[in-house]
Amino acid sequence: MAEVRKAACPLNCWDSCGFHVTVENNRVTKVDGDPSHPITKGKICGRGRMLETRTNSSKRVLHPLKKVNGHFVQISWEQALDEIAAKLTDIKEKYQTTAVLHSHDYANNGILKNLDQRFFNCYGGVTELYGSLCWGAGIEAQKWDFGNAWSHEPDDIFNSKNIIIWGRNVARTNMHFYEKLLEAKKHGAKLYVIDPLYNATAKIADEHITIKPGMDGLLAAGIIKEMLRIGLEDRVFIEQFTHGFADVVRLVDRISLEKISEMTEVACEVMTKLARVYGDKPAATYMGLGLQRYKNGGNTIRLIDALAAISGNIGIAGGGANYANLQVGQSFAFEELTLPGRRQNHRKFSIMKQAEEVLAADDPAIKMIIVTCGNPLTQVPDTHVVERAFASAQTLVVMEQFVTDTAMLADYVLPTTTAFEEEDLYYSSMYHHYLNYGPKLVSAPGEAQPDLWIWTQLAKRLGFGDDFDFSRDEWFKMALKSLAEKGLTLEKLKLQHTIELPVEKIPWHDHQFQTPTGKYEFTAQKEGHQGLLTLAVPDESKWENPELAVKYPYHLLTIHPLRSNHSQNYHLLASKPKLKVEVAANIAEGLSLENGDFVKVWNDRGEIKGFISILAGAHPDTINIDEGIWKEFGGPVNQLTSSRESDNGLGSTLYDCLVNLEKLQ
Repeated sequence: MAEVRKAACPLNCWDSCGFHVTVENNRVTKVDGDPSHPITKGKICGRGRMLETRTNSSKRVLHPLKKVNGHFVQISWEQALDEIAAKLTDIKEKYQTTAVLHSHDYANNGILKNLDQRFFNCYGGVTELYGSLCWGAGIEAQKWDFGNAWSHEPDDIFNSKNIIIWGRNVARTNMHFYEKLLEAKKHGAKLYVIDPLYNATAKIADEHITIKPGMDGLLAAGIIKEMLRIGLEDRVFIEQFTHGFADVVRLVDRISLEKISEMTEVACEVMTKLARVYGDKPAATYMGLGLQRYKNGGNTIRLIDALAAISGNIGIAGGGANYANLQVGQSFAFEELTLPGRRQNHRKFSIMKQAEEVLAADDPAIKMIIVTCGNPLTQVPDTHVVERAFASAQTLVVMEQFVTDTAMLADYVLPTTTAFEEEDLYYSSMYHHYLNYGPKLVSAPGEAQPDLWIWTQLAKRLGFGDDFDFSRDEWFKMALKSLAEKGLTLEKLKLQHTIELPVEKIPWHDHQFQTPTGKYEFTAQKEGHQGLLTLAVPDESKWENPELAVKYPYHLLTIHPLRSNHSQNYHLLASKPKLKVEVAANIAEGLSLENGDFVKVWNDRGEIKGFISILAGAHPDTINIDEGIWKEFGGPVNQLTSSRESDNGLGSTLYDCLVNLEKLQ
């Protein structure tokens, strides 16, 4: 008999939806939205619905696999765990524990996924990754400016007079916010979208401002310059609650508006208009993640933050420089879960440059790589170097549900459960502030096991099993420790399935910032870093590298796919994916290209082949190829991207990428 159960989406996504999951005969048969969820209200995207296909797929890894003479053979869990534990023991005795690299990302938002850190800390401390492929430059930038990266709660948008969506296609990545935009427009709010692509969000805007990729910070500087000329700045906020404003004035005085217009390819009169929009408060800015995936990425976010601050749109209802909402994740007691004090050794590699660092590592060299919650062979930039690095380790262990590009290289593949086959708690640090409960709904197929079971079994073999001797409820209560004191208990969460976390709904409303000065900092007080704002541009641009721009005249974006959460769904789609090369109309016209033409896109790092799709309204000389595409389907696009780090060292430069293109017969 079919039963509909409440559940939650595990995907690393803005919306963190509530689900209604139909279960029949121990099998998930349908995934739909939960109408009672306070934010997502019964509507979910195709990626969420695909979790049914993912759970039931015949392609899943059902048993531990070991590579023998270049081919995978099925082995028992006992053999797999014994052999991996023996190798970890051997590494600890002969080298240091940092000869193990834990390569991870965030394919899943489950709170208990953080227990991988507990395992490695109790083992003694390994080589971990720092930074983020996704949003790291912007997070660090807002910490410099505000002391933290917080956003307004979702319904505050109805207090906004003007809404600026900057480099963020919410129709694709944040569908419930898209619905709120439509509602806000009905209430009279004006919507402006700044983006190189004429995307679905731009189509509902009152005005779409197309911009040269990577020049967003410079545009913000131009708008600031015009605000100051016209006299639209909020002098009270600036004088009482900010530090370093004189440095901003000196910065924008160094460049003419005409020069900014030439570089950004945005008309001067558009900057003047946007200055008036920001001055017509309250004006809310919602930034995407792509605009900080450049060498100048941190500075870009800081200049947009500065624009919001100078216009007096910080700490007011309907305003904000909304990028991330870390206060949601900061609600949980993660140190209780991860035990950072237990590690005796520790080494960090940049997530962007992990491949180069593996190949160069010494004292100790990397002997083992363990991959969790990620698929670095598609997601980490400069794929060819990544493949060489991961193949160089004596042992590669991948915890996965499918034989991904990364798993294909592995010595051991350990089969893990899907979200419907284990119990966890889910949240998003990007948009809303509700915590969702995800119960176990069905049994896992074959011998697939939760990550936590794997860590527990390895911990027993390595002599620290007591550190994992807790029930799932005990783990949850550990994480919810500080919330329980406020009446937000595990029992209440399980009963209601969703609870509202206690956050500041309008961040910085008291003008008390978490910076060294206690003020908003235009000039950041950061040791070892240049805290001044600059007029930086992308590394791969005609302004920074004119010779490269002649050789590779087109700017490549690698945005998130519509039908897959990164690389997770391509192998599950009903029809075999074809790699699509989306190009601006001027490229198609200049090269006599038509929809469906087969082309090669290349630069000094690699090449990729696919089929042309002409993008209406895209900024001239712009190309997009969705990220995450598996090798068997023509990808990944990261064969073309650079592993350089952002200006503040914590973000990627995936969009800082010039390429050339030619038609193939």
